[in-house]
Amino acid sequence: MQLAFIDVAVIVCYILATIVIGFWISAKASKNIRSYFLGGNKLKWYTLGLSNASGMFDISGTMWMVYLLFVYGLTSVYIPWLWPVFNQIFMMVFLSVWLRRSGVLTGAEWITFRFGDGLGARLSHLIVVLFALVNVVGFLAYGFIGIGKFASVFLPWELSPDPTTNDIYYGLIITALTTVYVVKGGMFSVVFTEVLQFFIMTFACVAVGIIAMQQVSPDMLAAVVPDNWASIGFGWNLDMDWSGILQSANEKIVADGYEPFTIFFMLMLTSGILKSLMGPPPNYDMQRVLSARSPTEAAKMSGFVNVVLLFPRYMLIAGLTILALVYFMDDLRAMGPDVDFEQILPFAMREFVPPGLLGLLIAGLLAAFMSTFAATTNAAPAYVVNDIYKRYFKPEGDDKNYVIASYIVSVLFVVLGVLIGLFVPSLNSIIMWIVSAFYGAYTASNVLKWFWWRFNGVGYFCGMAAGVVILLIIQVLQWMLDVTFMQVYAFPFIFGGCLIACVIGSLLSKPDDMEVLKAFYIKVRPWGFWGPVYEAAKQEHPELERNRHCARDWGNIAVGIVWQTSMTASAIFMVIQHWQEFVISLLVVAASSMYLWKFWWCTLEDHPKDTPAQYLPRA
Repeated sequence: MQLAFIDVAVIVCYILATIVIGFWISAKASKNIRSYFLGGNKLKWYTLGLSNASGMFDISGTMWMVYLLFVYGLTSVYIPWLWPVFNQIFMMVFLSVWLRRSGVLTGAEWITFRFGDGLGARLSHLIVVLFALVNVVGFLAYGFIGIGKFASVFLPWELSPDPTTNDIYYGLIITALTTVYVVKGGMFSVVFTEVLQFFIMTFACVAVGIIAMQQVSPDMLAAVVPDNWASIGFGWNLDMDWSGILQSANEKIVADGYEPFTIFFMLMLTSGILKSLMGPPPNYDMQRVLSARSPTEAAKMSGFVNVVLLFPRYMLIAGLTILALVYFMDDLRAMGPDVDFEQILPFAMREFVPPGLLGLLIAGLLAAFMSTFAATTNAAPAYVVNDIYKRYFKPEGDDKNYVIASYIVSVLFVVLGVLIGLFVPSLNSIIMWIVSAFYGAYTASNVLKWFWWRFNGVGYFCGMAAGVVILLIIQVLQWMLDVTFMQVYAFPFIFGGCLIACVIGSLLSKPDDMEVLKAFYIKVRPWGFWGPVYEAAKQEHPELERNRHCARDWGNIAVGIVWQTSMTASAIFMVIQHWQEFVISLLVVAASSMYLWKFWWCTLEDHPKDTPAQYLPRA
């Protein structure tokens, strides 16, 4: 892509700014490991929210959602529930508060807080560390490949005549620059650079949305899409017929396996709820929650992510989609069955974005890669240094030693991720399978840990191990039968098998130490099946009250999902200029916001008022 001087200047200024910020605030990060990993719990909730939103703005995921909106129309707002996108609603309603009340440094340390220090707890602790590190390496490798391919397409310098080598050179350069400011500045650096990146990305998203609104009228759009493309409702089937417009889209719908859509929707919703109930996986999202100044600020941070991320991101998604539908359709038809929807992004940028703004948009998309990469890199040393090195090898080390060890671990994990990216040709299928397997294994164990007192460390380990075994069996069956199973359809069997392993493992082993369970219950105060622990704790602290807010929390979750989906839909309706639907969606957002203000925001509390003083954080 040929860039004007002003575009190149904008990109260079952005890269220099991120590095300067990392070095400028590195003194704050190097005080101790809590400062390095969690920013010393001094970062404000809205700053962490902007940072978390920036880290979630993955450009690969964004391009996937462009494809979904292109093919499935407004119905596509539900499909990201597979992730599940509404886990942030569960987080903001109660899970962020519960997690932050623990006061731990990492997700693996939380396992010790919940299960104690017996054999089962140690096995659980190690398997969570393993999960976290596999997750980190996989996404670092994925990010390295993605950054290289992105940069070689959009940046004007040809570093090598061979396209593959060019990708590698760009990947190495941008990875090295990102690693410098992450390693030097820790969480402070990650957060403040991601805030800068968020504003750049948001400006770029809004600009693309406005350009699309200027270039594509509702009549132009209606002429190139099926009749119900702009409908957010659905029946038993999608009834999305692209015949005579883009036949390959019909073939893609069949290949995706989303029909009948109602069954797919219910499975997606069920698996999404269960995956959301387990809380955040041990990655950058969990680190943001643990970095918050207080439990209520952790909840506000999770809610704020929805507000600042969804609308601008979907302005970009909708803008790119309708530009492609109207102006890129002939090129897509010419591709036949091998339609490459990733070509939508460079096409729209090349044809419609003016100089100056083009440089800012490239910087914004580059920021999307770098922010996710940076947040992932910051998660690795938290687990290696705090949960392995400090716990098992040097428990009495000084803070400077731990920070230096964190520098080394960060660099080593980046190098490992890069090496995997260089030498594994089928990166996406292999790494994403590993991550998917661990996530599938992760659900049952991490739902029960919050809600059942008898669930112990042995049960947790059995559930995680059973999940990996079941998913490996599924993979072998796919290879033998030469078929592909969608994980959402296999999820009930995976979850059921893991749940049985959790229950059997727990009941065939001793309960966890009651003192550990009482400390957990008094400090976190979850609702669920905690009767024996509550009664034991009440003998020592007669003033204790149960958490009786289960019904209120579920009401907030239901309204929160409607609130989140309405914000997503409103951005699309605005860009496609369906003003009546846009106004209706805004009214739904306003009404649900008022409900959440009264029944969620105004009811937040750091700790219950009856919490004994010894369980409260020290001032």
